[in-house]
Amino acid sequence: MGEELWAFRALYFRVPAVLCSYPLGDFLLSEQALEKGMTRALELALRGPAHGVNPQVGAVIMAANGEIVSEGWHLGAGTDHAEVMAIKNLRAKLPYPFTSELTAVVTLEPCNHTGRTGPCAQALIEAGISNVVYAASDPGDASSNGAQTLRDAGVEVLGGFMAAQSEHQLRVWLTANKKKRPFVTLKWATSLDGRAAANDGSSQWITGEEARADVHYRRSLAEAILAGTGTVIADNPELTARKPDGSYYENQPLRVILGERDLDSDLRVFNDRAETIHLKTRNIHGALAELWARGIKHVFIEGGPEVASWFERLDLVDEYLIYLAPVLLGGDRVALRDIGVSNISQAHRLEIFEQKLLGNDLLLIARRS
Repeated sequence: MGEELWAFRALYFRVPAVLCSYPLGDFLLSEQALEKGMTRALELALRGPAHGVNPQVGAVIMAANGEIVSEGWHLGAGTDHAEVMAIKNLRAKLPYPFTSELTAVVTLEPCNHTGRTGPCAQALIEAGISNVVYAASDPGDASSNGAQTLRDAGVEVLGGFMAAQSEHQLRVWLTANKKKRPFVTLKWATSLDGRAAANDGSSQWITGEEARADVHYRRSLAEAILAGTGTVIADNPELTARKPDGSYYENQPLRVILGERDLDSDLRVFNDRAETIHLKTRNIHGALAELWARGIKHVFIEGGPEVASWFERLDLVDEYLIYLAPVLLGGDRVALRDIGVSNISQAHRLEIFEQKLLGNDLLLIARRS
C-alpha cells in the first residue's frame, strides 16, 4: 500500500488538474469539492489489484455539503465494483434507496453491462444517486454507455472531470482495451552515449542498485516479461521480479521468449520461479495476439536490441523506460538498431512525462509524441 500511495501522489502532482473549465450546470458541488472527491477516488483505486482483466477503479459518494460519506474500490474480477462497494458502505448510514441529494464521483464511467456482476449504472439508479461525476470514458463495446443510461433515468451526469489524471493512471488497461492487444512497455539501460554493453558484450552492471531495484519493481507490475532468444542465450537471464533483498515479488509475470531458435532446457528462464512460454515465431503482431488471447494486457520488453528495434519499427511501443547511467562506453553495441529511420524528418520523437534520479542514474519515462 505504501508504494501504491507514493505512486499516486507522484502521479497526481505530475498531471495537474484542469479547473474552472467544467460546465457544472445544476450540480450541487463546486469544482473544488469535486476535485477533492476525484483525488480521493483515484487514490482508492490503487487499493485494487494491478493485475487481472478488470481495471483499478475508485469511487466516493459525497453529500450536498461536499463531505465524503462513503468510499469504494474494486477488489478484482467477480467482486463488487467500486460504485457498488461505496453504495453498500453507505447503507448502514442512510435509508435505502437514498433520498437525500448525493453525488457519486468515479474514476471510470460506470459500466453498463452484466458480467460476473451487475451493471454499476443500474445500481446507482436503484440507489437513488442524483448526480454522477466520472473521469475516463469506458472503451468497452459492451460495458460503455453507462453515462447515457444514467441520463435516460434522470441522473445528472458530468463526464471527463480530471480525465487526464484518470487516463494516465488507467493507461495500461485503457490502451489494451482500445487496441485489443497488450500494452507494451519497452525498457533499456544504457550509458550516456547510448551503449547497452561494452564491446566485449559485458553489460553487468551499467546502472546502479537503485535503478535495478526500480526495474524489478516495475516488472512486478506487468503481466508478462518478453525477451528474444538471442538475449536468453547470451545472458541466461532469469526474467523474474525480485526485491532488493533477493526475495521474489508475489506477482511473477509470465516469461515469454520470442524467436525461432531452440533453447536448452537448463537455462535459468525455465526454472520453477515463474511460468515460461516460448513463441517460436518472428511475427510480433501474432505474438501479441496470442498473449492477448491468454488474457495478458501488459507486456514488459526486456529483450535485447533486435527485439526492441522490431517493436519500435512496427510502432507497437506504448511506453518507454530509459535508464541512463553516467558512464561512457563507445563502440557499436547500441540499445536500438534499424528502426526504419533513414533521415532526420523520420525521427521517432518522444514526449518525456516523468524523470527521476535513482542514485547516480536517470530514469526517463516517455511515450511517442
